[in-house]
Amino acid sequence: MPDPNTPAAAAANTPPAAKSKVLPITLALIVLLGGGGAAAWYMTQGADAEAKAASRHAEPIYVALDPPFVVNFESNGLVRFLQVTVQTMTEDAATGEQIKRHDPVIRNGLLMLFSGQTYESLKTTAGKEQLRVAALAEVRKIVTEQGGQGANVKNLYFTSFVMQ
Repeated sequence: MPDPNTPAAAAANTPPAAKSKVLPITLALIVLLGGGGAAAWYMTQGADAEAKAASRHAEPIYVALDPPFVVNFESNGLVRFLQVTVQTMTEDAATGEQIKRHDPVIRNGLLMLFSGQTYESLKTTAGKEQLRVAALAEVRKIVTEQGGQGANVKNLYFTSFVMQ
């Protein structure tokens, strides 16, 4: 029988203290770091989702101003006609209702604007765009004058534009 006091026997009888503590600590660190990483990912994804939802606009509401606008104007001694189909866009249902409710006032303002144009200015794309921007400003002005939020009229589109 070997002597229990010899270094070889002493090493065999002592439990490996260092190895038994390293494994649980390593596993605990992996779980802790993995959990922290997962929590950080979840928090940033949640924040991104909230930011995306906040920045996402409401569904656009298009309001057609029917029937199309028809105006005439003189150009170089000739009588010219302009027919424009207009739609407004808002993201606010109350503003859409306000546009519908005050359609006669809006139509009057736009008819006056359209009839004051010249053929020469409207034959270019830049001239048409300038008229579109002026028409949007006119609609916003009228909605505001009627007690609404003119800034909620986000855009105005010419869906048909015919000059003759």
